[in-house]
Amino acid sequence: MSDMAQVIIPKSDQLNADDLIAGPITVKITGVTIRAGTEQPISIHFDGDNDKPYKACKSMCRVMVTAWGPDSKRYAGRSMTLYRDPTVKWGGMEVGGIRISHMSDIDSAITMALTVTRANKRPFTVR
Repeated sequence: MSDMAQVIIPKSDQLNADDLIAGPITVKITGVTIRAGTEQPISIHFDGDNDKPYKACKSMCRVMVTAWGPDSKRYAGRSMTLYRDPTVKWGGMEVGGIRISHMSDIDSAITMALTVTRANKRPFTVR
């Protein structure tokens, strides 16, 4: 075996930013589970997820709702490209996070202002 990407995969019940160190992935959604009131209420299941769904943060959920609408039942069969953004902060420290770069079923690029910190928003574009 010569592929180092296989030995750095973190053990977890969800897709993590560290899973994307080797590069972005394009996923085809098979379903969405919503558990309101939990720490991570959205689980996006996709082909080949090995029971490790993408648990999207609020900002990426806002991107999906803007692009595809609020009815998550309509997301099945659609695709998106996920990448690791090393500048994502948690607790004031850059730890990396998962972002969406491309989405199927949109007519053109979408740019929207997403919250970076409480008082700071920054444009985010998905193609």
